[in-house]
Amino acid sequence: MSQQSPGPQQIPVVVLAGFLGSGKTTLLNHLLHRSGGTRIGAVVNDFGAIEIDAMAVAGALGDSTVSLGNGCLCCAVDASELDIYLERLARPATGIDVIVIEASGLAEPQELVRMVLASEHPGIVYGGLVEVVDAAEFDDTRAKHPEIDRHLALADLVVVNKLDRAANGERVLGLVRDLADRAAVVPATYGRIDPEFLFDCRPSEERIGQLSFDDLHEHDEDHTGHLHTGYDSLSFACEVSLDPRRLMEFLDSRPEGLYRIKGYVDFGPYDVHNRYAVHAVGRFLRFYPEPWPPADARLTQLVLIGSGIDASALGKELEACKSDAPHADEHGMWGVLRYVQDPEEYAQTPEEGAFPEP
Repeated sequence: MSQQSPGPQQIPVVVLAGFLGSGKTTLLNHLLHRSGGTRIGAVVNDFGAIEIDAMAVAGALGDSTVSLGNGCLCCAVDASELDIYLERLARPATGIDVIVIEASGLAEPQELVRMVLASEHPGIVYGGLVEVVDAAEFDDTRAKHPEIDRHLALADLVVVNKLDRAANGERVLGLVRDLADRAAVVPATYGRIDPEFLFDCRPSEERIGQLSFDDLHEHDEDHTGHLHTGYDSLSFACEVSLDPRRLMEFLDSRPEGLYRIKGYVDFGPYDVHNRYAVHAVGRFLRFYPEPWPPADARLTQLVLIGSGIDASALGKELEACKSDAPHADEHGMWGVLRYVQDPEEYAQTPEEGAFPEP
């Protein structure tokens, strides 16, 4: 995964939501300070002077920030207007690696997610809904705003913030886990979660491409017990191609708390010309077929990140997806192609040349 992918790299767009005072801005500023060489673009709502100053310290003003002023983003603009802001941030000249939309405390998360998914900008990809919860005020907030239950059920990642101020943090964590539908739930204080949970951090030295598996493990070890992230990761690599039906069974039944899956899949005889970049965040899943780089070995390489996941069990399930069958079932790829943006290009029959002749 340290090799440059052919074609433009899509920039993940993360929606950061939560009620007033939950700690969204604190979390964003923490990410800005801890991002290393990763450049974060931000679409911000209702920033006051304090937050703007904090962002200036982090070096995130200028062409990497779009401020919408007062008002609720999901009410103030539509998907086409949001595309204008995303286009400004996604220009290659900005060098931005990830975009964070920090919504106002009264925004409707479902609408923001819909707007990002409806974007027609080819340079961006949905990066997940992060819902921030104030553990100390959770009961009162839920009584005043019962819609929080619905917001939690939509989230891909829930950050239970201010645990140090909660009278019974474990009870709140348990309640949030019950309300969050298969989302990863991460405890935090002062909004401190590891940026690696949300996006690939650029190494401090100059380098082309994504993090290698060794870099990811080194990064995890450096932060063990430091930011209270409570997440686990699994790196999976194999030289044997994967069976598409078995892999889709694995992905369709992925467990609660498995937040991110990224990497490349080799489907062997099912598509000898392309490797499939996979991007999953929460329940969102997409495959991106791309030609095999001539110099690259044909490997499946995946990184799985989640909270409270059984990495050993997941590894065994992925091992069970291996296939040494020399020929392809002509219908075997349909489950994968459902998650390809333009499946018609790859949905050919064996006679049409997408799959090798038996």
